[in-house]
Amino acid sequence: MAEIPKTLEQAIAQAQGATQAAIADGYSLLQIEILIPELNPMPVAEQFLPALDSFGNQLKVFFPDAGAAALARRDWGSVPFKILDIGTGRVPVDQQVLPEDEAFLLVAPSAVEVAQVEKLHQAVGERPFILLNPRLEDVSIVGIGYAGRQLRARFLNTIESCYHLRPLDGAAVFRCYPSPWQVWQENKDGEYQLIAEQPKKPMGDEVDSILSGNSPQQVSNSVQAKKPGIFASMQRFLRTLSR
Repeated sequence: MAEIPKTLEQAIAQAQGATQAAIADGYSLLQIEILIPELNPMPVAEQFLPALDSFGNQLKVFFPDAGAAALARRDWGSVPFKILDIGTGRVPVDQQVLPEDEAFLLVAPSAVEVAQVEKLHQAVGERPFILLNPRLEDVSIVGIGYAGRQLRARFLNTIESCYHLRPLDGAAVFRCYPSPWQVWQENKDGEYQLIAEQPKKPMGDEVDSILSGNSPQQVSNSVQAKKPGIFASMQRFLRTLSR
């Protein structure tokens, strides 16, 4: 069973392993979410990329716009893969997918690009298509009507969360494939305890119910695991990575 990470580096390493395991098990449409406020996705992507070294120059890395792609080309230097963007419209996204391409990483796409992301995925087919810290579910853009429901049914709801780390107030929702979804809670000693596990992502009121002790998914005291508080220790790394 994966345990909640103590540092950002450990979280990225877990995300690498979870992604590789999910691809090996046949999943192709994946997302990684490390939902730390103000986290700069570009250095996280740079640290994550060795997980995809096996694809060599058959990997393509996409950013939402030309500016972010240019910044990555400058900062990352010589890399074996191509760095592209999906937001300029200069080249249709489906024409940026070639038969020899083997894997695709999209860094922090937002709901503004959701149509391009879906079209790109359609062109990719069953090849690994990995979303790193996507922000595709913006109701004000995607909508709650028929079109929004259709988009969720055919694309957004089919994405497998192979890694998810979301801090809450004194708690965290965590998933590291192939482990189930977990809820961890900080105790009075500043340690994090595993208090619940379940096969599906806990949402909203369900998380509140788990934290209040009213959930049937509670983990028994005999198997509770303890880890030091992680989010305070992460702040040192976040300050560095956000510069």
